[in-house]
Amino acid sequence: MALCSTKKVILLTVCVWLGFMVVIWFPELLPHLKSKRAIDKGIYRQEADDYKSNSSLHKDAVHVCITSDKNTIGGMVALINSIYSNTKHHVFFHLVLDAESQDHLRIWIETTKLKDIHYQIKVFPETWVKGKIKVRGGRQDLAKPLNYARYYLPKLFPDIKGRVLFIDDDSIVQVSFSSECSSASRRLTLMKNNYADYIDFKSKKIKEMKIDPTECAFNTGVFIADLDLWRKFNITNQLLHWLELNTKEEIYGNERGGGGSQPPMMIVFYKKYTNIDPGWHVRYLGWTSGTSYTKQFIRMAKLLHWNGRFKPWGRVSQHKDVWLKYYIEDPTGKFKPARKN
Repeated sequence: MALCSTKKVILLTVCVWLGFMVVIWFPELLPHLKSKRAIDKGIYRQEADDYKSNSSLHKDAVHVCITSDKNTIGGMVALINSIYSNTKHHVFFHLVLDAESQDHLRIWIETTKLKDIHYQIKVFPETWVKGKIKVRGGRQDLAKPLNYARYYLPKLFPDIKGRVLFIDDDSIVQVSFSSECSSASRRLTLMKNNYADYIDFKSKKIKEMKIDPTECAFNTGVFIADLDLWRKFNITNQLLHWLELNTKEEIYGNERGGGGSQPPMMIVFYKKYTNIDPGWHVRYLGWTSGTSYTKQFIRMAKLLHWNGRFKPWGRVSQHKDVWLKYYIEDPTGKFKPARKN
C-alpha cells in the first residue's frame, strides 16, 4: 500500500510539472493566456506603433476623449461602439480611467469588434484633485476623481494640437460626426436651466464676476475644446481656482442643478462658448425613470445623454433599448448591466 501511495505522489508531481511546462512553452494552447498575448500585442500595435511612431496618421482624425471608472466602464464601451459603428470619419479615442480599470478595458477592446479602433489609455492620477473637491447636496457620486479629469485635458494629452471632443460615458452617438459638432451645447430638454440653478449668487466672489443668473446654462458632458487655446489661457488653473475655493466657502453645490465638475466650467466659460445644433446633445435622459421624449424624437437625435441618476446600465432608465443596441458584453464578466426580471 505504501509503494502504491508513493507511485501516486510521484505521478501527481510529474503531471503538475508537465502542466507547468506546457504553460511556459505553449501559452497559446490556453485560451486565457492566448487572449492575454493578443492583447499585449494589440496594445503595442495600436498605442505605440500607430500613435507614437506614426502620429502623422492621426493629424486629420477626430480626437475623442472619454473618462470612466470600474463602475461606469460599460458605458464607455457602448459609447465607443456607437461612434465606431456610425461615424465615417477617422477617430482616435483617448480613454482616461482609474488604475484598476485599464487592463479590464484593454481586454474588452482587444477581444471584441473594437479591436480595430485607434486608441490610447491614460490612468488619471487621483492625487491631482485630492483635497480639492467638496460636493454639497445629495449626489456624492459627483465627487469621484474621474469626474474632474476633463479639467486636465492638455496635461493628459500634451501631444494633441487643436480640438478634442469630450463626451461623458453615459452617452450614445447615433450619427457620423460633422462640422456642426464644434462647441459646447445649450439646452435641449423639457427642463429649463439657468446659472442660478447651479451657482450660489449670494457669494461675494460670484457677484464680482457680473454673471447674469438668468443666463441659459450649458451642460459640460459634451463639448469641444481647442487645447491650444486652453493652454494659452491656462484654463486648467482657472477651473482649479473655483474648485478649490468651493472647499473653503460655498460657491456652488446646494442649488437645484447640483455640484460636481460642471459649475467651475460654467463660471470660467461664461459667454465664451458658441452654440451647436441642439440635436447634438439631447440630455436629461437620466433625470427620471419615465420617458421624457418620444421614440421618434430619440431616433432623430444625434447624441443622447443619460445625465442624472438613472443610467442606461441601471435597472430602471428610459430608452434603455437604444443603449443596449451598442453595448458589447464584457468578456471578463465583471460588468453586467442590470436587467428587469
